[in-house]
Amino acid sequence: MKNIFDTKIEYLKGVGAMRAELLNKELGVYTFGDLLEQYPFRHEDRTRFYKINEVIDDSAYVQIIGRLTNLQSVGDGRSKRLAGFISDETGELELVWFKGAKWIEKKLKVGAWYVVYGKPQRYGYKLSIAHPEMEEYDPSAPKPKTGGLQPVYHTTDKMKNKGMDSRNLAKITRTLLEKVYHDISETLPNYLIEENQLISKGLAVAWTHFPKDLNTLEQAKKRLKFEELFFLQLKIIASKVGKKTDKFRGQVFGQIPTFNIFYKEHLPFDLTDAQKRVVREIYNDMKSGFQMNRLLQGDVGSGKTIVAFMCMLMALDNDAQSALMAPTEILSQQHYNGLKPFADAMGVTIELLTGSSKTKDRRRIDETLRDGSLKIIVGTHALIEDKVDFYNLGLCVIDEQHRFGVAQRAALWKKKSKAKPHMLVMTATPIPRTLAMTVYGDLEVSIIDQLPAGRKPIITWHKFDKGRLRVFGFIREQVELGRQAYIVYPLIEESETLDYKNLEEGYEAVSRAFPDYKVSIVHGRMKPADKDAEMQRFADNKTQIMVATTVIEVGVNVPNASIMVIENAEKFGLAQLHQLRGRVGRGAEQSYCVLMTKDKLSKDGKVRIQTMVDTTDGFKIADADLKLRGPGDIEGTQQSGVLDLRHADIGHDAALLQYVRGLAEKILDEDPDLTKEEHQIIKHQQSLLVKKSVTNWSRIS
Repeated sequence: MKNIFDTKIEYLKGVGAMRAELLNKELGVYTFGDLLEQYPFRHEDRTRFYKINEVIDDSAYVQIIGRLTNLQSVGDGRSKRLAGFISDETGELELVWFKGAKWIEKKLKVGAWYVVYGKPQRYGYKLSIAHPEMEEYDPSAPKPKTGGLQPVYHTTDKMKNKGMDSRNLAKITRTLLEKVYHDISETLPNYLIEENQLISKGLAVAWTHFPKDLNTLEQAKKRLKFEELFFLQLKIIASKVGKKTDKFRGQVFGQIPTFNIFYKEHLPFDLTDAQKRVVREIYNDMKSGFQMNRLLQGDVGSGKTIVAFMCMLMALDNDAQSALMAPTEILSQQHYNGLKPFADAMGVTIELLTGSSKTKDRRRIDETLRDGSLKIIVGTHALIEDKVDFYNLGLCVIDEQHRFGVAQRAALWKKKSKAKPHMLVMTATPIPRTLAMTVYGDLEVSIIDQLPAGRKPIITWHKFDKGRLRVFGFIREQVELGRQAYIVYPLIEESETLDYKNLEEGYEAVSRAFPDYKVSIVHGRMKPADKDAEMQRFADNKTQIMVATTVIEVGVNVPNASIMVIENAEKFGLAQLHQLRGRVGRGAEQSYCVLMTKDKLSKDGKVRIQTMVDTTDGFKIADADLKLRGPGDIEGTQQSGVLDLRHADIGHDAALLQYVRGLAEKILDEDPDLTKEEHQIIKHQQSLLVKKSVTNWSRIS
């Protein structure tokens, strides 16, 4: 039997062929079901009438009853507009129209009474409402009923020009709801509805469009958010369970004698509890017989690299080789320099392979990789060249994974190996826990959320431009103590030239302010070799101050650098500010980050700067960033497809997300194939959602 929700939208009373075509093209609404899911993005509060003397310029939207006392065209040319005044016993308020003035003028009558609705704004000394909604009102009749909460729908200019605005959408949606309300099926089992005090699916849909009041709107939102996140997590967890059965076979790393000797006798410091937990998680994966595919998250300086080295020793103990791939030569060199003393102490061979490696060295490395005598190789993209092969590649560690494409990562899989190599991808970009749970829900995720003991938190200050001389004075004090400083300028994407000029001016100003010290400059327009050479000079303390753009965001480790000054900090996102701050604080000395901004900051700008001053915890910063920017803007998540949420907000609904994930896990643990009678309703809804997502993709393509 045909589902009523699949009925073409043109058959709904009040739509017809012309409006149906508009809805198809402009909103992707083809059927009754599509229109029902075209939810309002906000509701206008029509629950009270204001007197004109109660209206202030930061009011949201207001509703007034008054008499239109004047209406005339004002100004010339482009500034021409229609202006009028509405008055009641407490005063008068200006009304303005910039578009459609002729049509409005014909429609309105001076001297008539109207219900006016709109957003008040102040222009100079006057308050006015631009493009208000006007509805004629008879003052001798009883006072009109308040309109409650009115839905506001997304529309386009093309729709409005053809007389299809938000009010028209509300009208046809109300008609549709009256027709199909009793056909809206339940999608959750009764026990979940009762336990969680949820309203029915039908009521939730009806009240999301046309709530009686704020309470009913909240109940509707709660139900639809719960359902949306529940089915999303059910899908992710089911996929994860499925992957365990289809996973590639992996080498079994069960013997770990060298690892144990290193851990007990040669590790120069104690691992944090977080590092120990992560090592255990990785070891359990690598001895399971299935290929590991794990994301390792940890703030800058949290000790990811030593964890990676210990995992390489597990591979070595089982006659397998390890490769660590980093995005730049300078980072590869840094990893190699950091790991070589540990490898030497254990009598383990380790080599570095980059585009700059000499032919003689490459030949030796290639031979020792093939015969298996070289156990650990660190390198750049050079590792994935066809001519580079292994005796038995058992573990691939990839640093800053978002800087490599999928094809580049997959190239390591093709190297000679007894079974698919275990994959450990590392990132210093903290991903909010709720986002990781959603985007990476079908991957294994390990988090190092502790800094090593003795590491001093970076002190962060916010200074306005007028305090620059004092900041320069502080830099001088630190440099005289033998420390080094970064001064970073924003990258202005719209204009590379402007960015370069900004940096050049900054470089000249810094050079004038510090004539006794050597100053480096690094920016994105330099050749990679020149950039690396300049960074190396700074790392070797041949220059004391580095003026740079954000190219140093992922850069060389300079333990002696103790100051990070970020110019125009208000132009950076939170994640970037946190990454830049992570360039300092790597040595034993106290480090500082100074955020320089202009005097006037936007509301979001103030929140970003204050968050940076208040905390150095990357996960708290990532959560704040998610709340400010939304998930679509966080790097790499826009393509995930799982964040196309209609009701829930990953940033603000974190507690609900974690709760429904627990419910979904419990249900699938007890009934993995959803065969129980009470779970048939869930299984049916799941199949509909899968079918629907396929339909939507086919429409897009």
